[in-house]
Amino acid sequence: MGFCVLVPARLASTRLPNKPLADIAGLPMVVRVAQRARASSASRVVVAADHACIVQACSAHGVEAVLTRDDHPSGSDRLAEACELLGLSDQDIVVNVQGDEPLIEPALIDAVAALLQARPEASMSTAAHAIEDAGDFTNPNVVKVVLDAGNLALYFSRAPIPWWRDGVANGVIVLPEPRPLRHVGIYGYRAGFLREFPRLAQAPVEVLEALEQLRALWHGHRIAVHVSAEAPGIGVDTPQDLERVRALWGRTPL
Repeated sequence: MGFCVLVPARLASTRLPNKPLADIAGLPMVVRVAQRARASSASRVVVAADHACIVQACSAHGVEAVLTRDDHPSGSDRLAEACELLGLSDQDIVVNVQGDEPLIEPALIDAVAALLQARPEASMSTAAHAIEDAGDFTNPNVVKVVLDAGNLALYFSRAPIPWWRDGVANGVIVLPEPRPLRHVGIYGYRAGFLREFPRLAQAPVEVLEALEQLRALWHGHRIAVHVSAEAPGIGVDTPQDLERVRALWGRTPL
């Protein structure tokens, strides 16, 4: 199975300035992400950057990178441009690995790519894992997903879904069985759909929830979901996250 990993990298970040270039054990974070992606079965790993300094940092460490426009409203728009710059065919499978996921498991990348290849009725693939903590279930920053019998997504939400009618007793939330699912922000696409996606009108629910994947569902596209047995590694959104990743890397070099 051949597929390409694209890593969108944007220099501006309100919570962590110059995030793609943040140092992790002597290398920029975006380079660490690309190295993890290279450990997957991907035939090609490319960083799609919005600034020349990211491209330069990648080049200095042997990572392929392309410079995209700096005015893209979303990562998927950036990846759509990257597909054009790289000359990918419509049937090529692309896995979007976020540039702030230096602990991403290569096996998860492979699973998302393989799932899309095996599900021709789906335009996208992604991943999820079981929620074990009631605080995560009610946290709006933790995105939940509900699946149908074929592991195709029915809906994504920041709200706690599915809501168990009898799940609150004396103010304590009890999680149902089977456990609700937390969405993991990794996506597989066919390059043709990735080119089409930015041209689709935004969905009202997408705007309300601030979840871009709802646009695909709203327009009738299907999203296949790989349910992982384990939670993914820590993503880096804040300076505190960065310190946690640095500490983990120091204890167990990856």
